[in-house]
Amino acid sequence: AHPSLPPACPPARQSVGGLETVEGGGSGQTDGWTKRAGAGRLRHSPEALQRRKYPGAQFPDAYGKELFDRVNKHHFLHSLALLGVPHCRKPLWAGLLLASGTTLFCTSFYYQALSGDPSIQTLAPVGGSLLLLGWLALAL
Repeated sequence: AHPSLPPACPPARQSVGGLETVEGGGSGQTDGWTKRAGAGRLRHSPEALQRRKYPGAQFPDAYGKELFDRVNKHHFLHSLALLGVPHCRKPLWAGLLLASGTTLFCTSFYYQALSGDPSIQTLAPVGGSLLLLGWLALAL
């Protein structure tokens, strides 16, 4: 240890209900959470889980939540596809088509899911067509 630094103190330990918890750092928080989860007291309603999943998102209705989940899965899938772009014969075309198609397709549905306004839906078929061409460029 460096002489100008104070000696390190071990974290405080305490026993609560037969379980030992460590205070300080992140360990005490983890142990406390584990204790509560193990006791079966960590239960959330579906609404609370939804708020945790999308903090700050305001969906106009249940359809908006479902649409957001579906688009999020498509977005994730096509983001993974972009990882294969450097290994294909035409990486510029495949990357450009997949990225622009994902942007147009997902943005239109994200907008509708969060606002309830379907006016921007005309971009979805264009984005979907670009995605199909991107997958074709990736495969060839």
